[in-house]
Amino acid sequence: MGEIILTMKGIDKTFPGVHALDNVDFELYKGEVHALMGENGAGKSTLMKVLTGIYRKDKGTITYEGKLVEFTNPREAQQAGIVIVHQELNMLGHLTVAQNIFIGREYMKGVKIDDARMNVEASKLFKRLNIDIDPTEKMSNLTVGKQQMCEIAKAISHEAKIIVFDEPSAALTESEVDELFGIIRDLKEKDIGIIYITHRMDEIKIITDRVSVMRDGAYVGTLISEDSTKNDIISMMVGRIIYEEPKTKSTVAKDAPVVLKVENLNAGRSVQDINFELYKGEILGFSGLMGSGRTETARAIFGADPKESGNIYINGAKVEINNPEDAVKHGIGYLSEDRKRFGIVVRRTVSENSTMANLENFMKGIFIDKKKENTETEKYVESLAIKTPSVDQLVVDLSGGNQQKVVLTKWLVKNCDILIFDEPTRGIDVGAKSDIYKLMNELVKEGKSIIMISSELPEVLRMSDRVIVMCEGRKSGELRIEEATQEKIMHLATLDD
Repeated sequence: MGEIILTMKGIDKTFPGVHALDNVDFELYKGEVHALMGENGAGKSTLMKVLTGIYRKDKGTITYEGKLVEFTNPREAQQAGIVIVHQELNMLGHLTVAQNIFIGREYMKGVKIDDARMNVEASKLFKRLNIDIDPTEKMSNLTVGKQQMCEIAKAISHEAKIIVFDEPSAALTESEVDELFGIIRDLKEKDIGIIYITHRMDEIKIITDRVSVMRDGAYVGTLISEDSTKNDIISMMVGRIIYEEPKTKSTVAKDAPVVLKVENLNAGRSVQDINFELYKGEILGFSGLMGSGRTETARAIFGADPKESGNIYINGAKVEINNPEDAVKHGIGYLSEDRKRFGIVVRRTVSENSTMANLENFMKGIFIDKKKENTETEKYVESLAIKTPSVDQLVVDLSGGNQQKVVLTKWLVKNCDILIFDEPTRGIDVGAKSDIYKLMNELVKEGKSIIMISSELPEVLRMSDRVIVMCEGRKSGELRIEEATQEKIMHLATLDD
Protein backbone atom coordinates (compact mmCIF):
# COMPACT_ATOMS: atom_id res chain seq x y z
CA MET A 1 0.00 0.00 0.00
CA GLY A 2 1.01 3.62 -0.52
CA GLU A 3 1.54 6.36 2.02
CA ILE A 4 -0.93 7.19 4.77
CA ILE A 5 -3.43 9.81 3.59
CA LEU A 6 -5.66 9.94 6.70
CA THR A 7 -5.17 9.38 10.42
CA MET A 8 -7.94 9.79 13.00
CA LYS A 9 -6.67 9.57 16.58
CA GLY A 10 -8.61 9.42 19.87
CA ILE A 11 -11.89 10.63 18.34
CA ASP A 12 -14.62 11.21 20.94
CA LYS A 13 -18.24 12.27 20.37
CA THR A 14 -21.18 12.41 22.78
CA PHE A 15 -24.85 13.10 22.07
CA PRO A 16 -27.51 13.50 24.79
CA GLY A 17 -27.67 10.11 26.47
CA VAL A 18 -25.28 8.43 24.01
CA HIS A 19 -21.47 8.15 24.00
CA ALA A 20 -21.34 7.59 20.24
CA LEU A 21 -17.53 7.54 19.79
CA ASP A 22 -15.12 6.55 22.55
CA ASN A 23 -11.43 7.26 21.79
CA VAL A 24 -11.57 5.84 18.24
CA ASP A 25 -8.49 5.42 16.00
CA PHE A 26 -8.55 4.90 12.24
CA GLU A 27 -6.06 5.23 9.37
CA LEU A 28 -6.27 5.01 5.59
CA TYR A 29 -3.60 4.60 2.90
CA LYS A 30 -3.68 6.01 -0.61
CA GLY A 31 -5.10 3.42 -3.02
CA GLU A 32 -6.50 1.31 -0.17
CA VAL A 33 -10.03 -0.04 0.23
CA HIS A 34 -10.48 -0.11 4.01
CA ALA A 35 -13.68 -1.71 5.31
CA LEU A 36 -15.28 -0.31 8.45
CA MET A 37 -17.59 -2.80 10.15
CA GLY A 38 -19.67 -3.12 13.29
CA GLU A 39 -23.23 -3.61 14.46
CA ASN A 40 -25.80 -0.89 13.93
CA GLY A 41 -25.11 1.85 16.45
CA ALA A 42 -21.42 0.88 16.71
CA GLY A 43 -20.43 4.38 15.54
CA LYS A 44 -19.24 3.78 11.97
CA SER A 45 -21.40 6.41 10.28
CA THR A 46 -20.85 8.84 13.17
CA LEU A 47 -17.08 8.55 12.75
CA MET A 48 -17.40 9.36 9.05
CA LYS A 49 -19.72 12.29 9.77
CA VAL A 50 -17.07 13.67 12.12
CA LEU A 51 -14.50 13.26 9.35
CA THR A 52 -16.62 15.12 6.79
CA GLY A 53 -17.72 17.98 9.06
CA ILE A 54 -21.34 16.92 9.56
CA TYR A 55 -20.60 16.52 13.30
CA ARG A 56 -17.99 18.34 15.40
CA LYS A 57 -15.79 16.00 17.42
CA ASP A 58 -15.44 16.55 21.17
CA LYS A 59 -11.86 15.26 21.35
CA GLY A 60 -9.13 13.84 19.13
CA THR A 61 -7.18 14.79 16.02
CA ILE A 62 -7.64 14.32 12.27
CA THR A 63 -4.54 14.39 10.06
CA TYR A 64 -5.18 14.58 6.30
CA GLU A 65 -2.32 14.63 3.78
CA GLY A 66 0.09 15.34 6.63
CA LYS A 67 -1.83 18.33 8.04
CA LEU A 68 -4.16 18.65 11.04
CA VAL A 69 -7.68 19.45 9.78
CA GLU A 70 -11.16 20.00 11.21
CA PHE A 71 -13.91 20.55 8.67
CA THR A 72 -16.93 22.52 9.86
CA ASN A 73 -19.28 21.34 7.08
CA PRO A 74 -19.38 18.77 4.24
CA ARG A 75 -18.67 21.44 1.59
CA GLU A 76 -15.27 22.14 3.19
CA ALA A 77 -14.52 18.42 3.18
CA GLN A 78 -15.57 18.09 -0.47
CA GLN A 79 -13.40 21.02 -1.47
CA ALA A 80 -10.46 19.32 0.28
CA GLY A 81 -11.21 16.08 -1.61
CA ILE A 82 -13.16 14.01 0.93
CA VAL A 83 -16.61 12.88 -0.26
CA ILE A 84 -19.20 10.63 1.41
CA VAL A 85 -21.88 8.50 -0.25
CA HIS A 86 -24.49 8.22 2.49
CA GLN A 87 -26.51 5.13 3.37
CA GLU A 88 -29.63 7.30 3.55
CA LEU A 89 -30.36 8.90 0.20
CA ASN A 90 -29.89 12.67 0.10
CA MET A 91 -31.48 13.44 -3.23
CA LEU A 92 -34.27 15.98 -3.92
CA GLY A 93 -37.16 14.16 -5.57
CA HIS A 94 -38.60 17.13 -7.45
CA LEU A 95 -35.32 17.86 -9.28
CA THR A 96 -33.90 15.96 -12.23
CA VAL A 97 -31.10 13.44 -11.90
CA ALA A 98 -28.54 15.87 -13.38
CA GLN A 99 -29.73 18.74 -11.18
CA ASN A 100 -29.25 16.54 -8.11
CA ILE A 101 -25.75 15.48 -9.12
CA PHE A 102 -24.53 19.06 -9.66
CA ILE A 103 -26.59 20.85 -7.02
CA GLY A 104 -24.61 23.68 -5.44
CA ARG A 105 -22.02 23.64 -8.23
CA GLU A 106 -24.20 24.02 -11.30
CA TYR A 107 -22.81 24.78 -14.75
CA MET A 108 -23.83 28.30 -15.75
CA LYS A 109 -24.54 30.00 -19.06
CA GLY A 110 -24.35 33.67 -18.19
CA VAL A 111 -26.74 34.18 -15.27
CA LYS A 112 -28.78 31.04 -16.05
CA ILE A 113 -28.18 27.44 -15.07
CA ASP A 114 -26.96 25.41 -18.05
CA ASP A 115 -29.17 22.32 -17.74
CA ALA A 116 -28.08 21.03 -21.16
CA ARG A 117 -24.42 20.96 -20.08
CA MET A 118 -25.31 19.27 -16.79
CA ASN A 119 -27.26 16.60 -18.71
CA VAL A 120 -24.23 15.97 -20.94
CA GLU A 121 -21.84 15.72 -17.97
CA ALA A 122 -24.24 13.44 -16.07
CA SER A 123 -24.48 11.19 -19.14
CA LYS A 124 -20.68 10.90 -19.18
CA LEU A 125 -20.71 9.84 -15.54
CA PHE A 126 -23.35 7.19 -16.16
CA LYS A 127 -21.45 5.89 -19.17
CA ARG A 128 -18.42 5.47 -16.92
CA LEU A 129 -20.62 3.63 -14.42
CA ASN A 130 -22.11 1.43 -17.18
CA ILE A 131 -25.66 2.17 -16.07
CA ASP A 132 -28.67 3.37 -18.00
CA ILE A 133 -30.23 6.39 -16.28
CA ASP A 134 -31.81 9.35 -18.04
CA PRO A 135 -30.26 12.57 -16.61
CA THR A 136 -33.51 14.45 -17.32
CA GLU A 137 -35.66 12.02 -15.30
CA LYS A 138 -37.10 13.27 -12.01
CA MET A 139 -35.28 11.69 -9.09
CA SER A 140 -38.56 10.69 -7.40
CA ASN A 141 -39.38 8.43 -10.38
CA LEU A 142 -36.30 6.23 -9.86
CA THR A 143 -36.11 3.06 -7.80
CA VAL A 144 -34.09 3.08 -4.58
CA GLY A 145 -31.30 1.19 -6.36
CA LYS A 146 -31.09 3.71 -9.20
CA GLN A 147 -31.15 6.60 -6.71
CA GLN A 148 -28.22 4.98 -4.91
CA MET A 149 -26.26 4.75 -8.17
CA CYS A 150 -26.94 8.47 -8.68
CA GLU A 151 -25.47 9.14 -5.22
CA ILE A 152 -22.34 7.22 -6.23
CA ALA A 153 -22.14 9.13 -9.53
CA LYS A 154 -22.43 12.41 -7.60
CA ALA A 155 -19.54 11.44 -5.32
CA ILE A 156 -17.35 10.38 -8.23
CA SER A 157 -18.06 13.69 -9.99
CA HIS A 158 -15.98 15.45 -7.31
CA GLU A 159 -12.20 15.37 -7.71
CA ALA A 160 -11.97 13.22 -4.61
CA LYS A 161 -8.86 11.89 -2.86
CA ILE A 162 -10.94 9.95 -0.30
CA ILE A 163 -14.42 8.52 -0.94
CA VAL A 164 -16.48 7.12 1.93
CA PHE A 165 -19.04 4.53 0.83
CA ASP A 166 -21.69 3.99 3.52
CA GLU A 167 -23.51 0.74 2.65
CA PRO A 168 -23.32 1.46 -1.11
CA SER A 169 -24.41 -2.01 -2.23
CA ALA A 170 -27.40 -2.39 0.12
CA ALA A 171 -29.98 -1.44 -2.53
CA LEU A 172 -28.13 -2.74 -5.61
CA THR A 173 -28.64 -5.89 -7.66
CA GLU A 174 -25.78 -8.35 -8.13
CA SER A 175 -24.94 -6.93 -11.57
CA GLU A 176 -24.98 -3.38 -10.15
CA VAL A 177 -22.69 -4.49 -7.31
CA ASP A 178 -20.26 -5.92 -9.89
CA GLU A 179 -20.31 -2.54 -11.67
CA LEU A 180 -19.71 -0.76 -8.36
CA PHE A 181 -16.70 -2.97 -7.60
CA GLY A 182 -15.30 -2.21 -11.06
CA ILE A 183 -15.60 1.51 -10.30
CA ILE A 184 -13.92 1.08 -6.90
CA ARG A 185 -11.01 -0.84 -8.46
CA ASP A 186 -10.62 1.96 -11.01
CA LEU A 187 -10.56 4.56 -8.21
CA LYS A 188 -8.05 2.47 -6.26
CA GLU A 189 -5.69 2.39 -9.26
CA LYS A 190 -5.84 6.20 -9.29
CA ASP A 191 -4.51 6.19 -5.67
CA ILE A 192 -7.86 7.28 -4.21
CA GLY A 193 -8.42 6.03 -0.65
CA ILE A 194 -11.74 4.23 -0.13
CA ILE A 195 -13.46 3.82 3.24
CA TYR A 196 -16.08 1.11 2.73
CA ILE A 197 -18.79 0.68 5.36
CA THR A 198 -20.67 -2.57 4.83
CA HIS A 199 -22.54 -5.34 6.61
CA ARG A 200 -22.07 -7.82 3.77
CA MET A 201 -19.42 -10.32 4.79
CA ASP A 202 -18.95 -11.73 1.29
CA GLU A 203 -17.76 -8.32 0.05
CA ILE A 204 -14.76 -8.15 2.39
CA LYS A 205 -12.39 -10.50 0.55
CA ILE A 206 -13.66 -9.42 -2.87
CA ILE A 207 -13.05 -5.68 -2.65
CA THR A 208 -11.21 -4.67 0.55
CA ASP A 209 -7.57 -4.68 1.69
CA ARG A 210 -8.09 -4.23 5.44
CA VAL A 211 -11.07 -4.28 7.77
CA SER A 212 -11.44 -2.31 11.02
CA VAL A 213 -14.16 -3.26 13.50
CA MET A 214 -16.05 -1.01 15.92
CA ARG A 215 -18.31 -2.05 18.78
CA ASP A 216 -20.44 0.24 20.99
CA GLY A 217 -18.64 3.37 19.80
CA ALA A 218 -15.14 2.00 20.41
CA TYR A 219 -12.38 0.70 18.11
CA VAL A 220 -11.90 -3.07 18.46
CA GLY A 221 -9.13 -3.87 15.97
CA THR A 222 -7.95 -4.11 12.35
CA LEU A 223 -7.42 -7.24 10.25
CA ILE A 224 -5.87 -7.93 6.84
CA SER A 225 -8.87 -8.91 4.71
CA GLU A 226 -7.30 -11.84 2.84
CA ASP A 227 -5.97 -13.35 6.08
CA SER A 228 -9.24 -13.12 8.06
CA THR A 229 -12.31 -15.30 8.14
CA LYS A 230 -15.97 -14.37 8.38
CA ASN A 231 -16.09 -15.74 11.92
CA ASP A 232 -13.04 -13.66 12.92
CA ILE A 233 -14.84 -10.48 11.92
CA ILE A 234 -18.22 -11.46 13.38
CA SER A 235 -16.74 -12.40 16.75
CA MET A 236 -15.03 -9.00 16.89
CA MET A 237 -18.33 -7.28 15.99
CA VAL A 238 -20.75 -9.07 18.28
CA GLY A 239 -18.70 -11.34 20.52
CA ARG A 240 -20.42 -14.47 19.26
CA ILE A 241 -20.49 -16.72 16.20
CA ILE A 242 -23.58 -16.52 13.98
CA TYR A 243 -24.25 -19.28 11.47
CA GLU A 244 -26.45 -18.71 8.43
CA GLU A 245 -27.51 -22.02 6.93
CA PRO A 246 -30.06 -22.35 4.09
CA LYS A 247 -33.46 -23.80 4.94
CA THR A 248 -33.64 -27.40 3.70
CA LYS A 249 -37.39 -27.94 3.89
CA SER A 250 -40.61 -26.03 4.36
CA THR A 251 -41.94 -25.65 7.90
CA VAL A 252 -45.50 -24.92 6.72
CA ALA A 253 -48.14 -27.44 7.81
CA LYS A 254 -49.44 -29.58 4.93
CA ASP A 255 -53.03 -28.63 5.75
CA ALA A 256 -52.28 -24.91 6.24
CA PRO A 257 -55.07 -22.73 4.82
CA VAL A 258 -54.53 -20.04 2.20
CA VAL A 259 -54.61 -16.66 3.94
CA LEU A 260 -53.92 -14.49 0.88
CA LYS A 261 -54.70 -15.16 -2.76
CA VAL A 262 -53.69 -12.75 -5.52
CA GLU A 263 -55.39 -13.34 -8.85
CA ASN A 264 -54.49 -11.75 -12.22
CA LEU A 265 -53.05 -8.60 -10.62
CA ASN A 266 -52.06 -5.84 -13.04
CA ALA A 267 -50.56 -2.43 -12.23
CA GLY A 268 -48.59 -0.91 -15.11
CA ARG A 269 -45.60 -2.49 -16.82
CA SER A 270 -44.05 -3.61 -13.54
CA VAL A 271 -46.99 -5.77 -12.41
CA GLN A 272 -48.38 -7.97 -15.17
CA ASP A 273 -50.86 -10.77 -14.48
CA ILE A 274 -49.47 -11.80 -11.09
CA ASN A 275 -50.97 -14.90 -9.44
CA PHE A 276 -49.89 -16.52 -6.18
CA GLU A 277 -51.10 -17.84 -2.82
CA LEU A 278 -49.73 -17.33 0.68
CA TYR A 279 -50.33 -19.98 3.34
CA LYS A 280 -50.78 -19.57 7.07
CA GLY A 281 -47.43 -19.80 8.85
CA GLU A 282 -45.45 -19.41 5.61
CA ILE A 283 -42.53 -17.20 4.65
CA LEU A 284 -42.96 -16.69 0.92
CA GLY A 285 -39.78 -15.29 -0.62
CA PHE A 286 -39.96 -12.92 -3.58
CA SER A 287 -36.75 -12.80 -5.60
CA GLY A 288 -35.68 -11.10 -8.81
CA LEU A 289 -33.45 -8.34 -10.10
CA MET A 290 -33.96 -4.68 -9.26
CA GLY A 291 -36.84 -3.40 -11.38
CA SER A 292 -38.38 -6.86 -11.80
CA GLY A 293 -41.63 -5.69 -10.18
CA ARG A 294 -41.34 -7.21 -6.70
CA THR A 295 -41.82 -3.96 -4.79
CA GLU A 296 -44.46 -2.72 -7.24
CA THR A 297 -46.44 -5.93 -6.69
CA ALA A 298 -46.27 -5.49 -2.92
CA ARG A 299 -47.35 -1.84 -3.16
CA ALA A 300 -50.30 -2.76 -5.39
CA ILE A 301 -51.45 -5.42 -2.92
CA PHE A 302 -51.11 -2.97 -0.03
CA GLY A 303 -53.01 -0.25 -1.89
CA ALA A 304 -50.02 2.13 -1.90
CA ASP A 305 -50.17 2.17 -5.72
CA PRO A 306 -53.41 1.79 -7.74
CA LYS A 307 -54.03 -1.53 -9.43
CA GLU A 308 -55.54 -1.70 -12.90
CA SER A 309 -57.22 -5.07 -12.52
CA GLY A 310 -57.13 -8.27 -10.51
CA ASN A 311 -58.60 -9.73 -7.35
CA ILE A 312 -57.32 -10.12 -3.81
CA TYR A 313 -58.76 -12.69 -1.40
CA ILE A 314 -58.08 -12.86 2.34
CA ASN A 315 -59.07 -16.08 4.11
CA GLY A 316 -61.16 -16.99 1.06
CA ALA A 317 -63.15 -13.74 0.96
CA LYS A 318 -62.68 -11.23 -1.85
CA VAL A 319 -61.63 -7.82 -0.51
CA GLU A 320 -61.26 -4.37 -2.00
CA ILE A 321 -57.98 -2.66 -1.15
CA ASN A 322 -57.81 0.83 -2.59
CA ASN A 323 -55.39 2.39 -0.12
CA PRO A 324 -53.09 1.38 2.77
CA GLU A 325 -55.86 2.05 5.30
CA ASP A 326 -57.95 -0.68 3.64
CA ALA A 327 -54.98 -3.07 3.75
CA VAL A 328 -54.31 -2.44 7.44
CA LYS A 329 -58.03 -2.88 8.18
CA HIS A 330 -57.81 -6.33 6.54
CA GLY A 331 -54.78 -7.28 8.63
CA ILE A 332 -51.93 -6.54 6.20
CA GLY A 333 -48.79 -4.70 7.33
CA TYR A 334 -46.09 -3.45 4.94
CA LEU A 335 -42.47 -2.71 5.78
CA SER A 336 -41.22 -0.59 2.87
CA GLU A 337 -37.73 -0.88 1.37
CA ASP A 338 -37.48 2.92 1.77
CA ARG A 339 -38.01 3.42 5.49
CA LYS A 340 -37.39 7.18 5.42
CA ARG A 341 -40.12 7.90 2.83
CA PHE A 342 -42.74 5.34 3.82
CA GLY A 343 -41.87 3.72 7.14
CA ILE A 344 -41.12 6.25 9.85
CA VAL A 345 -41.54 9.85 10.90
CA VAL A 346 -37.99 10.74 11.85
CA ARG A 347 -38.91 13.80 13.93
CA ARG A 348 -41.14 11.68 16.18
CA THR A 349 -40.07 9.45 19.05
CA VAL A 350 -39.49 5.71 19.01
CA SER A 351 -42.69 5.30 21.00
CA GLU A 352 -44.79 7.50 18.70
CA ASN A 353 -43.54 5.68 15.60
CA SER A 354 -44.13 2.28 17.14
CA THR A 355 -47.81 2.90 17.86
CA MET A 356 -48.85 5.11 14.93
CA ALA A 357 -50.48 2.25 12.99
CA ASN A 358 -52.55 1.23 16.01
CA LEU A 359 -53.14 4.52 17.80
CA GLU A 360 -56.80 3.85 18.62
CA ASN A 361 -55.70 1.17 21.09
CA PHE A 362 -53.64 3.69 23.04
CA MET A 363 -56.27 6.35 23.54
CA LYS A 364 -57.74 7.33 26.91
CA GLY A 365 -60.65 9.49 25.93
CA ILE A 366 -59.29 12.11 23.56
CA PHE A 367 -55.74 11.76 24.87
CA ILE A 368 -52.98 9.26 24.15
CA ASP A 369 -52.16 7.01 27.10
CA LYS A 370 -48.41 7.66 27.13
CA LYS A 371 -47.73 5.16 29.90
CA LYS A 372 -49.42 2.35 27.97
CA GLU A 373 -47.72 3.47 24.75
CA ASN A 374 -44.28 3.48 26.35
CA THR A 375 -44.81 0.13 28.13
CA GLU A 376 -45.79 -1.58 24.87
CA THR A 377 -42.90 -0.01 22.95
CA GLU A 378 -40.35 -0.94 25.62
CA LYS A 379 -41.29 -4.63 25.14
CA TYR A 380 -40.22 -4.50 21.50
CA VAL A 381 -37.20 -2.30 22.14
CA GLU A 382 -35.95 -5.10 24.39
CA SER A 383 -36.94 -8.05 22.16
CA LEU A 384 -35.51 -6.45 19.00
CA ALA A 385 -32.44 -5.06 20.82
CA ILE A 386 -33.10 -1.53 19.54
CA LYS A 387 -30.19 0.65 20.63
CA THR A 388 -31.80 3.80 22.02
CA PRO A 389 -31.38 5.68 25.33
CA SER A 390 -35.17 5.58 25.79
CA VAL A 391 -38.46 5.20 23.91
CA ASP A 392 -38.67 9.02 23.98
CA GLN A 393 -35.61 9.34 21.73
CA LEU A 394 -36.26 10.93 18.30
CA VAL A 395 -35.94 8.35 15.54
CA VAL A 396 -33.73 10.72 13.51
CA ASP A 397 -31.01 10.21 16.16
CA LEU A 398 -30.93 6.42 15.73
CA SER A 399 -28.70 4.50 13.33
CA GLY A 400 -30.19 3.23 10.08
CA GLY A 401 -30.52 -0.35 11.32
CA ASN A 402 -32.26 0.70 14.50
CA GLN A 403 -34.65 2.86 12.47
CA GLN A 404 -35.50 -0.27 10.48
CA LYS A 405 -36.25 -2.11 13.71
CA VAL A 406 -38.62 0.70 14.73
CA VAL A 407 -40.56 0.17 11.47
CA LEU A 408 -40.79 -3.53 12.33
CA THR A 409 -42.07 -2.62 15.79
CA LYS A 410 -44.89 -0.57 14.27
CA TRP A 411 -46.37 -3.63 12.54
CA LEU A 412 -45.72 -5.95 15.48
CA VAL A 413 -47.66 -3.58 17.75
CA LYS A 414 -50.47 -3.56 15.16
CA ASN A 415 -50.50 -7.38 15.31
CA CYS A 416 -51.17 -7.89 11.58
CA ASP A 417 -51.76 -11.46 10.38
CA ILE A 418 -50.14 -10.87 6.98
CA LEU A 419 -46.81 -9.04 6.85
CA ILE A 420 -45.02 -7.84 3.72
CA PHE A 421 -41.33 -7.27 4.47
CA ASP A 422 -39.57 -5.48 1.59
CA GLU A 423 -35.79 -5.81 2.09
CA PRO A 424 -36.23 -6.30 5.87
CA THR A 425 -32.50 -6.46 6.60
CA ARG A 426 -31.22 -3.87 4.14
CA GLY A 427 -28.40 -1.94 5.82
CA ILE A 428 -28.55 -4.07 8.97
CA ASP A 429 -25.55 -5.79 10.57
CA VAL A 430 -25.17 -9.54 11.02
CA GLY A 431 -26.17 -9.49 14.69
CA ALA A 432 -29.35 -7.52 14.01
CA LYS A 433 -30.09 -9.69 10.97
CA SER A 434 -29.97 -12.75 13.17
CA ASP A 435 -32.39 -11.08 15.60
CA ILE A 436 -34.83 -10.27 12.79
CA TYR A 437 -34.58 -13.77 11.30
CA LYS A 438 -35.37 -15.20 14.72
CA LEU A 439 -38.32 -12.83 15.04
CA MET A 440 -39.69 -13.78 11.62
CA ASN A 441 -39.49 -17.48 12.50
CA GLU A 442 -41.30 -16.80 15.78
CA LEU A 443 -44.03 -14.86 13.97
CA VAL A 444 -44.82 -17.69 11.56
CA LYS A 445 -44.82 -20.19 14.45
CA GLU A 446 -47.52 -17.99 15.99
CA GLY A 447 -49.55 -18.31 12.78
CA LYS A 448 -48.56 -15.09 11.03
CA SER A 449 -47.76 -15.20 7.31
CA ILE A 450 -44.93 -13.28 5.69
CA ILE A 451 -44.09 -12.16 2.17
CA MET A 452 -40.37 -11.40 2.16
CA ILE A 453 -38.86 -9.45 -0.73
CA SER A 454 -35.08 -9.68 -0.73
CA SER A 455 -32.21 -9.00 -3.13
CA GLU A 456 -29.89 -11.21 -1.06
CA LEU A 457 -30.10 -14.79 -2.35
CA PRO A 458 -28.58 -16.33 0.82
CA GLU A 459 -31.35 -14.59 2.80
CA VAL A 460 -34.03 -15.89 0.42
CA LEU A 461 -32.69 -19.44 0.75
CA ARG A 462 -32.28 -19.22 4.51
CA MET A 463 -35.74 -17.89 5.34
CA SER A 464 -38.23 -18.92 2.63
CA ASP A 465 -40.57 -21.90 2.57
CA ARG A 466 -41.29 -21.19 -1.10
CA VAL A 467 -39.73 -18.76 -3.57
CA ILE A 468 -41.51 -16.77 -6.26
CA VAL A 469 -39.19 -15.28 -8.86
CA MET A 470 -40.08 -12.22 -10.94
CA CYS A 471 -38.60 -10.93 -14.18
CA GLU A 472 -39.63 -7.76 -16.02
CA GLY A 473 -42.95 -7.39 -14.23
CA ARG A 474 -44.03 -11.01 -14.51
CA LYS A 475 -43.88 -14.08 -12.30
CA SER A 476 -41.22 -16.14 -14.06
CA GLY A 477 -41.23 -19.12 -11.76
CA GLU A 478 -41.99 -20.68 -8.39
CA LEU A 479 -39.70 -22.99 -6.43
CA ARG A 480 -40.18 -25.14 -3.36
CA ILE A 481 -37.35 -24.42 -0.93
CA GLU A 482 -36.24 -28.05 -1.19
CA GLU A 483 -35.39 -27.50 -4.87
CA ALA A 484 -34.32 -23.84 -4.79
CA THR A 485 -30.71 -22.88 -5.46
CA GLN A 486 -29.03 -19.57 -6.25
CA GLU A 487 -28.44 -20.80 -9.80
CA LYS A 488 -32.10 -21.72 -10.38
CA ILE A 489 -33.32 -18.41 -8.96
CA MET A 490 -30.91 -16.39 -11.10
CA HIS A 491 -31.91 -18.35 -14.20
CA LEU A 492 -35.57 -17.50 -13.60
CA ALA A 493 -34.69 -13.89 -12.78
CA THR A 494 -32.89 -13.40 -16.10
CA LEU A 495 -35.17 -15.21 -18.54
CA ASP A 496 -34.91 -14.06 -22.14
CA ASP A 497 -37.97 -12.57 -23.81
